[in-house]
Amino acid sequence: DMFRAPERLRLLSAHLERPGARIVSFPPGLEARRGLRWAPLYFAYTLETDVLSLEQRLFYEQNGFILIKGLVSEEDVDRFRKEFERLCRQEVKIPGLVMMRDVAILKSEFVADQKAVSKIQDFQEDPELFRYCTLPQILRYVECFTGPNIMAMHTMLINKPPDAGKKTSRHPMHQDLHYFPFRPVDKIVCAWTAMETVNRQNGCLVVLPGTHTGTLHEHDYPEWEGGVNKMYHGVRDYNPQHPRVHLEMEKGDTVFFHPLLIHGSGTNQTQGFRKAISCHYAGADCYYIDVKGTTQENIEKEVSEIAARKFALDQVTFQDSWAFRGRLVQGERISL
Repeated sequence: DMFRAPERLRLLSAHLERPGARIVSFPPGLEARRGLRWAPLYFAYTLETDVLSLEQRLFYEQNGFILIKGLVSEEDVDRFRKEFERLCRQEVKIPGLVMMRDVAILKSEFVADQKAVSKIQDFQEDPELFRYCTLPQILRYVECFTGPNIMAMHTMLINKPPDAGKKTSRHPMHQDLHYFPFRPVDKIVCAWTAMETVNRQNGCLVVLPGTHTGTLHEHDYPEWEGGVNKMYHGVRDYNPQHPRVHLEMEKGDTVFFHPLLIHGSGTNQTQGFRKAISCHYAGADCYYIDVKGTTQENIEKEVSEIAARKFALDQVTFQDSWAFRGRLVQGERISL
């Protein structure tokens, strides 16, 4: 039971360093219903809105993620899928969009003579796909983590291909913060929506609950025999014995998770492609940091080189590469 006193104390000690946290108390009657004595509770990761229940806030505080069933309509998901197909067929060209292909999968889903598209990134200039980032029902939840001024910072549609036997369809365990040169960390959140049934067979998300209370680990490419896809960095040192949760989801289900939560996904052992759409949001009052001398230096170098080629410029800073992509979706653009 997550409401037991030892758990509250463990949670409290894990958060003592967190800036801007609030002490709140249980609403009248809840502690009695749970058979508990009154105790103050320390919230570090969620803000007080009328969207998340107390139980949901406690769950996120303790675990670093929260799954909301049926949040995105079937109609919207189908529209996003159709737009993805148009992009794969090159029926529409979107500035800045990055199309990634799996190193081992020769046959594509819609264009048979090309390697399979495993992911598209930076679709902020595609009006149809970017509509996902602006859905009111998504932003209602995002505001619980970021506050009312919200930037959409990173967009992805993941198309996990059937594995060719080399296990390249895996995504190594990682923390999303590794890619982000902005802070504070607790004002960043990912929304990840299943575009069809996602389960252990086709490679659902795997999360290590509670790892969001830790620090950013060193990341690098894993040494996988079958090769690894570009930008698929993994955590160098984490406890492989840490309890895991496999997030099995249905079409339209959406998980919100913290950028320090260690997560990844397994191989797709089915014949079909497994699709999900996601956006990383940040409070518009977040600020950029210099990552030189930190574990993020390797990703800074890689991203800056890719961005310089993409925009045909001599040099693009890590921060600039994010400022180009960020879009205001609610409130006022403050510092990002």
